[in-house]
Amino acid sequence: MDRLLIIEQNPESFRRAIQKEIPDLEIFLLEDLEKNPDLLTTVTIFLAGKPAGRFPEDLLERAQRLRWVQSSLAGVDHLVTSPFLRDDVLLTRVGGVFGKFMAEYVLGYILYLVLQIARVVDNQKKARWEPFMPGTLEGKTLGILGLGEIGSEIARKAKALGMRVLGLKRTQGRFPYVDQLFLETELPNFLPQVDFLVLTVPLTPNTRGLLGAPELRLMKREAYLINISRGAVVQEEDLLRALEEKWIAGAILDVFAQEPLPKESRFWHLDNVLVTPHISGPDDPAPVSRVFCDNYRRFLSGGPLRYVVDRRRGY
Repeated sequence: MDRLLIIEQNPESFRRAIQKEIPDLEIFLLEDLEKNPDLLTTVTIFLAGKPAGRFPEDLLERAQRLRWVQSSLAGVDHLVTSPFLRDDVLLTRVGGVFGKFMAEYVLGYILYLVLQIARVVDNQKKARWEPFMPGTLEGKTLGILGLGEIGSEIARKAKALGMRVLGLKRTQGRFPYVDQLFLETELPNFLPQVDFLVLTVPLTPNTRGLLGAPELRLMKREAYLINISRGAVVQEEDLLRALEEKWIAGAILDVFAQEPLPKESRFWHLDNVLVTPHISGPDDPAPVSRVFCDNYRRFLSGGPLRYVVDRRRGY
């Protein structure tokens, strides 16, 4: 009999959703382990996401019967790089859930910039009637660095709003909503063309520090960077300099190398930056639990699981 350990900020919501679909599955929370630490030696499955604070990697080492880890996130860099995740443990991620949320996040903040909503709010606070010409998305160029499921959904919705969409990917492929596809070796040709650059790549050894000073200097001075990937994809000191010295117009940042973002971070105080607390892909228990339940049934039947992570590639 399998036993599931849920490692989440709101574990009870996940437990209720899963028990509704699979009532016979025995489910534990971290608080159960605090009362009886020996339970961990009986657990065979983890549903692992965003617990309060740092992910407790030691659980991976101590769960001697662990056979499968279902991440509740799209990104699994914290699990792939863990020295405690054994090679014989299957690792899966969540797919088909976050694309719609993250596409709306990206386009919502682009509209915030193009329509100059901050200016409208400021004028209203000051009771100032100041007509101006707002911008439009039509004809603006959106560059998407990473054309997986999330990047492709952003491309689809951006194209519907009349944007020119460029994409950059490791390998060739067919992307119906991308006007021009670039390979990773063509990054210097890709960056100068974009008005808005969106990062959706997974964090891997190849993408860590991908954007630094040389790349940021290639962007237009009027361009904006939107990072919904991982903070470490960008060299943050170089980005801070680019923003402070106005190499680029600004940034929408949802992810950072250190989270929560420290109060002393200079990002908080830059007038050309909007900081959001890693909310572009909300941790919604209902759709994530459906992915888990589908995979669990496959796991029981010995069939192939969905969204299996290739640990060599990191996603």
